[in-house]
Amino acid sequence: MLTDAELTVLGLVVERPRHGYELDEVISERGMRDWTALGFSSIYYVLGKLRDRGLVAEVEGERAHPKAKKTFTATEAGRKACADAAEAAIAELRPVHPPVLVGLASSPVVPPDRLAAALARRAEAVEERLAEVRRAAAAQAGAPPFVRAIFDYSLMQLEAEAQWLAGRTI
Repeated sequence: MLTDAELTVLGLVVERPRHGYELDEVISERGMRDWTALGFSSIYYVLGKLRDRGLVAEVEGERAHPKAKKTFTATEAGRKACADAAEAAIAELRPVHPPVLVGLASSPVVPPDRLAAALARRAEAVEERLAEVRRAAAAQAGAPPFVRAIFDYSLMQLEAEAQWLAGRTI
């Protein structure tokens, strides 16, 4: 079983051999930090765990980036583990625990004017996030279909929430 962080890093290395700095750049460009808890400091840690499990291997040769220390490539076992984990992540419906639902469950204790203000702040934040994701998606116009699908999914979720919030007072 791969964690979300392991699957994310492994998937990027399966695409092509990469070093930690390039992984960080791709994660940023594709907006992956919005749905993964994967900071720069943990990339090499995750790569080390994947290497220790035989899912990636270090590539000998010159550095692909001036700051890069090691470049990693996926092993056959890594490709299979990535495919299996990606298929499961796509197919399985897993529970999510959005804090907004916890807040709504306790919202009767919030004074109505403060509740309305909180909903308005959330609606504004959702609209700002929508604009950010739209800009990031536009910057990835030539990206492969799977990257476009990630942006489309994120946009649809945000648009659905914006629609739900529109005029909501509870």
